[in-house]
Amino acid sequence: MKHYLILPFVAFLFLFSCNTTTDNKLKKDTYVVDNYTKKEVYITMRDGVKLHTTIYAPKDTSKKYPIIMQRTPYSSAPYGDGKMKTKIGPNIHLMKQGNIIVYQDVRGRWMSEGVYDNMRAYIPNKKDNESDEVSDTYDTIDWLVKNVDNNNGNVGTWGISYPGHYATVSTIDAHPALKAASPQACIGDFFFDDFHHNGAFLLSYFRAISLFGTYKDTPTDSAWYSFPKMNTQDQYQFFLDKGPLKNLNEYFQYDKLDTKVTGNKTKIDDFFWKEITEHPNYDSVWKSKGIIQHLNKVPSTVATMIVGGWFDAEDLYGPLETYKAIEKHGKENYNTMVFGPWDHGKWARNGVENSVGNYYFGDSISLKYQSEIETTFFNHFLKGKGDKNSGLPEAYVYDSGKKSWKSFDSWPPENVVKENWFLSENQQLTSSKENTTGISFISDIKRPVPYSEDIKTVFTPRKYMTDDQRFAARRPDVLVYETDVLTEDYTLAGDILAKLNVSTTGSAADWIVKVIDVHPADAKENNKKMQNHLKMSNYHLMVRSEVMRGRFRNSFEFPEPFVPNKKTAVHIKLQDVFHTFKKGHKLQIQVQSTWFPLIDLNPQTYVDNIYKADEKDFKTQTHTVFTDSSIEFSVLK
Repeated sequence: MKHYLILPFVAFLFLFSCNTTTDNKLKKDTYVVDNYTKKEVYITMRDGVKLHTTIYAPKDTSKKYPIIMQRTPYSSAPYGDGKMKTKIGPNIHLMKQGNIIVYQDVRGRWMSEGVYDNMRAYIPNKKDNESDEVSDTYDTIDWLVKNVDNNNGNVGTWGISYPGHYATVSTIDAHPALKAASPQACIGDFFFDDFHHNGAFLLSYFRAISLFGTYKDTPTDSAWYSFPKMNTQDQYQFFLDKGPLKNLNEYFQYDKLDTKVTGNKTKIDDFFWKEITEHPNYDSVWKSKGIIQHLNKVPSTVATMIVGGWFDAEDLYGPLETYKAIEKHGKENYNTMVFGPWDHGKWARNGVENSVGNYYFGDSISLKYQSEIETTFFNHFLKGKGDKNSGLPEAYVYDSGKKSWKSFDSWPPENVVKENWFLSENQQLTSSKENTTGISFISDIKRPVPYSEDIKTVFTPRKYMTDDQRFAARRPDVLVYETDVLTEDYTLAGDILAKLNVSTTGSAADWIVKVIDVHPADAKENNKKMQNHLKMSNYHLMVRSEVMRGRFRNSFEFPEPFVPNKKTAVHIKLQDVFHTFKKGHKLQIQVQSTWFPLIDLNPQTYVDNIYKADEKDFKTQTHTVFTDSSIEFSVLK
C-alpha cells in the first residue's frame, strides 16, 4: 500500500487521546477490528462516475442499525483488506453503541473517479445526466439503504470543516432516508470562509492552496499534491520579502506528464490558485459555489444540529450562517446549534483539558458534548422516536467569559438589545458621542501590524484567536479604545457591527476591528501551556475580530476606490459571540489597517486586481478614524 497523507485540517478526526495503561490502549486500538467488518465498494452515480465508499458494519447481525455517513475530500483511508481505522463515527459512544459507519471519497478525490471541483456548484434543476454533490449524496444514500445488510432505513450525516460542508449539502433535496445531519465547522461560502474574509485574502492559508487545486483525474491512494516549502521559520519576513501576491505564482505551477508524447512535460496551473487570482470580486464563480443561499430546500423531515467553535479561525461564518439560514426558511424544521469554547474541530477530541492557545476554558467540555449532546441527537433521530422532543435545547452555547454553558430557546436570545459604544478621544470607549474629531495613524507598508507575536510558520493559523493583544495595543498604528473598569458583568450574545467613519490619504485600505477582554492586574494563570513570556495579569483576550477590504464597503461584487481624504463610512459585521466581560475587567476595541500575514497586504492605492498588483502600487498612507465611529453590540439583559 502506498503512503497517504493525513492533513492538519482533519487529523483530529482520526485521533483519540491515549489511555494511561498498555492494556487499555490495546483494547481501544482493536475495538473496531474486534467488533466491525469493513467493506470497500464503488457506488455508481447517475452520470456513471464511481465513488469509492467504505462501509464499517457491526459484526453482531442480530439487529438492524442506522447508517451514519461522512463524505470527505480528505481520504477515507486506510484502503485495502484488513486495514481499518481505530476510531469510526462521530464519537466513541456512537462507535460502541452500534451503527453502520460509512466514509466516502467525494468525486475526484483519492480513490473516487471524476474530476474534483472545489465547492462544486449546486445545480437546482438538473437534467438526467447532470450530477453535483447533492445528487451524489442522494444516489449514495439510495444505494446504501437498498444494499447494506441489517440497516434500519435511517441515515445520518456528519462532518467537520470540509466534510461538514458535505453534511450541509446532504440536507438539500434530501433523500427520504436521511433523518439527521450535523454539519460541524461547515464551510458555507468560500468568499467569507477559510480563504477569504470579507474580500480579504487569507495569505496565511497559502500552503493549503495546493491541497485543493492540484489537478487529478484518476483514482489514487497516494497524495498527488505537495505543499510549498518556505525554508524559514519566520513567515512574517517570508511574505514581506516576497512582496506582491503575483510573486507567489511560481509556487502554483506543476509539471504534468503529457501522455500523448512520451516523456514530454507541460506546465499546469493550480486551478484553485487560478480561481482565486482571476476572480478577486464576489462574482458569479463564487456565488455559484455558496451553499447558504440554497438552505430553503432543507425538508422538515431532516433534523439538523449545527456545531461550531467560538474561536474557530477557519470556519465560524459557515456554521453560524447555516444555522440562521435553516432557521429562517425552515419554520417547521428541527434545527439546533451548539457552540463551545473550541478552535477548529476540538469538540471531536478526547483530551480532558480544553484550552485554545494560551487561554484555558475548563475540563471535559468536549467529552460532555460528545456523550450528552452529539450522541443524544443521533440516537434520538436514528434509533428513537425521531420527534422534536429530543431533550436538547435549541441553542446550547458556552459563555467564554463566565466559562459556563447556557441554554436558550432561540439564537440570538430573545432578551437581547442593541447598544452603541463610540470610539472617543483619549482611548476611551464611551456610551455617548462626545464630539467629532479625527485620530490619525501612519500605515507603513514596510512595517505592517503582525497578527501574532510568535516567530513561526504554521500551516493554518488557529492559536491567534485567543492571543494576548498587548503586543498590538502598544503599536502606534493600532488605535485603542476601552471602557473604565466594569462595575458589573456585561454580556454580549449575538453579532457585532462596527460602524466606522474613516478616511485615507490613499485610494484603498483594509480595516480591522478587534473586540478584547482586558483582564484585571490580579488575574491568575490557569493554563499550564501558557507561553512563558506571558502572564494572565492584564491579559488582552481577543474575543472577536474581523477584516473588511475597504473596496468592498458598499458591494462585494462591485468594488470601488476611496476618494483620498474624504470621510467615508465602512461597516464591518463581526461574527456572533457569547461572552461576559466580568466585573473588574475592561472592554477594549482595537482598530488597525494591516494584519500581516494573516491577510495579504493591501497596496493602499486602488488597483483592479490586487493579485496582479505591482511593487510600485504599494504605498505608505495615513489613515484616520473619526470619533463618531461606533460599535453596535448585542447585549443580553
